[in-house]
Amino acid sequence: MKQHMTNKGKYLIGLFLLCSASLYSKDFKVASPDNKITLNVSVDKGISWSVNYGSTPVITPSFVSLRTDKKTWGEEPRIRKSDVRTVNETIEAPVYKKKEVADHYKELSLTFTGNYALQFRVYDDGVAYRWISSQKGDITILSEKAEFNFAKDDSKAYIGYVNAKEQDVYACSFENTYKHIPLKEMSDFWPAFAPVLVEQGTIKCGITEADLEDYPGMFLRLNPKTRQGLTGDFAPYPVEEVQGGHNNLQSLVVKRADYIAKTKGNRTFPWRTVIIAAADKDLLNNDMVYKLASPNRIGDTSWIKPGKLAWDYWNAWNIYGVDFRAGINTNTYLFYIDFAAKNGIEYVLLDEGWAVSTDIMKVVPEIDLPAIIRYAESKGVSILLWGGWLPLNQKMEEALAHYSKLGVKGFKVDFMDRDDQKMVDFYYRLAKKAAEHKLIIDFHGAYKPTGLQRTYPNVINFEGVYGLEYLKGDYPDMPFNDVTIPYIRMLAGPVDYTPGAMFNANKESYRGIHAMPMSQGTRAHQVALYVVFESPLNMLADSPNNYMKEQETTDFIRQIPTVFDQTVALDGKVGEYAVTAREEAGTWYLGAITNWDAREIIIDCSFLKSGNWQIELFKDGINADRNGNDYKREIFNVNAASKLKVQLAPGGGMAAIIRRTN
Repeated sequence: MKQHMTNKGKYLIGLFLLCSASLYSKDFKVASPDNKITLNVSVDKGISWSVNYGSTPVITPSFVSLRTDKKTWGEEPRIRKSDVRTVNETIEAPVYKKKEVADHYKELSLTFTGNYALQFRVYDDGVAYRWISSQKGDITILSEKAEFNFAKDDSKAYIGYVNAKEQDVYACSFENTYKHIPLKEMSDFWPAFAPVLVEQGTIKCGITEADLEDYPGMFLRLNPKTRQGLTGDFAPYPVEEVQGGHNNLQSLVVKRADYIAKTKGNRTFPWRTVIIAAADKDLLNNDMVYKLASPNRIGDTSWIKPGKLAWDYWNAWNIYGVDFRAGINTNTYLFYIDFAAKNGIEYVLLDEGWAVSTDIMKVVPEIDLPAIIRYAESKGVSILLWGGWLPLNQKMEEALAHYSKLGVKGFKVDFMDRDDQKMVDFYYRLAKKAAEHKLIIDFHGAYKPTGLQRTYPNVINFEGVYGLEYLKGDYPDMPFNDVTIPYIRMLAGPVDYTPGAMFNANKESYRGIHAMPMSQGTRAHQVALYVVFESPLNMLADSPNNYMKEQETTDFIRQIPTVFDQTVALDGKVGEYAVTAREEAGTWYLGAITNWDAREIIIDCSFLKSGNWQIELFKDGINADRNGNDYKREIFNVNAASKLKVQLAPGGGMAAIIRRTN
């Protein structure tokens, strides 16, 4: 009898465990609004997610967890409740590539015992998830597991490795060209910065993050278990820093903690995103990061003025035909202001050198800043100032208050070169304080955008891109770089690439010359970048004299806006070419660029509304393959039925302005 009872007890215990497993082990499936993308979430001993595009597996089971000083979220999870909802809204975008952003998705929220939750969103163009915490008090985040495993074991990827020193691989400028390699050949030592683009046959997956706040940014490494996936990597918190680096204006991390963040226990965490496109061109017009960012926190944005900027650094203050010594001095900047005023350019930037490197409040004797600002105001031009992040951080309130009162309209902030929690916090503090003083911010030496430009629209641009400045001395493949940026880096947001070179060279003619730099590729390629690249604060990088010598080109560039009412992706292939159309106030702007391969493109003009239109076309000249400066400007009529055939030279491009005639 005793033995019988023991067996019965075992049976009841087994039955209880089976019921418990069925209670806590669940699978969830959510489809995108157009039913093309399906998200599967499995909750068992851990939490995993996978994604199909149609019937094609794209993301295979990928595990997520987050380890805190109190417990590990996602370990032996128990679901308290689940909820699915559909959202279909419109976001107003004051400083963007379109005025309105459609925000249509299905959302799965899973709440677990232990005061944490996971939230998934499924869009027609991808998926995203984030952790949500309702803990009391503060918590320490020790680590986070964020896997992105791919279905194909022969996947290739476009990888941008950090360009850091081995002592601290997390300290980098986030500027590098992309290597197109089999994913399994990714470095085991060097992490990649996001976004990373992974090929799944014809399907492309862009991996990045959004709404990064009070948390370190996500690098990506090869998943050591699967060798065909990626896993998130996060900079540990800096606990010891020394002043040093470029002109002694950086804060260098010499010791990091054994945790990645200390933060509030009641909060949302950054979104982990997979942007999915069946056609390459669809990557040219993606809004995922903007949609997932926190809404506008500054209210009125009418004072924020996007526009173009006459820039001094790339051309090395190299003006000529004047009776004063060119350089970092008052007369040189008055010359830049005259050029800007004559050509309808909104801003002039005083780049590095106007103030003492380590003290942003000490203007050098050669600069009469009040006189420069007064002269600019009299000409209808605004002044922006460059600043190293550390000197600005050390005297943030004093500097912002003083220079805004003086009439400065914003700052280009440089050499952050990190995205650990402490540096991310600097971005938010500066964005908020600058908005209080009605100052715009251009983050240079910056990590990729994660939607801060929606939360604080006065943050008008970001670098974090391998831009034109590298042609002051390096010998990269810049045309290839240019036709990867729109598909990869621009998934995250706008780029401070600084186009506009007026000396344009083919492969054989190019030389890296610091004081008199040139571009790789053609003049038309440079002009097209003003349309193809998203850049609300867009620089004219070359010398004012060179623009005045090339007035026809300058007249064309100055007509192109920097923000638009709508954007249409027309055609393209990653690493080969890109064709984009943008509209502002009823006028359309076209841009097309190619790598070093010459090609013929045919542009379908059906994006035009009914009626008659006149096109002003700026294209490669017949000899542009020999001399990159060669271009041709044409004016003729088109309509919505037109098929525009254009020849692009090696490293070439085309730009067009299309205006309604009736």
